[in-house]
Formats: sequence, C-alpha cells, structure tokens
Amino acid sequence: MKLINIGFGSMIAASRVLAFVDPDSAPIKRIVQEARDRGMLVDASYGRKTKSVILMDTDHVILSALTPQALSARWENTQDTEQEEKE
Repeated sequence: MKLINIGFGSMIAASRVLAFVDPDSAPIKRIVQEARDRGMLVDASYGRKTKSVILMDTDHVILSALTPQALSARWENTQDTEQEEKE
C-alpha cells in the first residue's frame, strides 16, 4: 500500500483517494459540514488554514494545510513509483 504525506506527519492511503479539492466553494463547505455531523471528518491541518479537502472512497473527508496542487504532485509520485516497481 502506497501512502501520501498530507502534511505534518499525517499519511493517507493513495489508493483510497477520490479527489483533492479547494475548500472555498459552497458545495465543498457543505460536504465538510455533513462529514463533521456524521463523524467522518478528519482534521489533519493541525490548526493551520485548510487549503485542501481530500475526499476518500471510504466516505471520510480529510482537511489538509497543503494545497491541492501539492497533494496531487505527491499522489502522482506514488503512482510513478508504483509503475516503476511493476516493470
């Protein structure tokens, strides 16, 4: 299982990620609030400004202080490494 560092020592399973999104739109804010109400929200921003919301296939919603672009680059690196290992 490949892991992605989402900041400050927190790691998530790369294969379970559905999307990295910006937290500023109203629909994403609604998703975050609904996840909080259901107990499925994980705040991995450690008190810093939330710059991205990570949607998982387990229905968890994770907040991160890293930008969606930075997380996407880290995710792509895990996919490239996985491809190299298969070859």
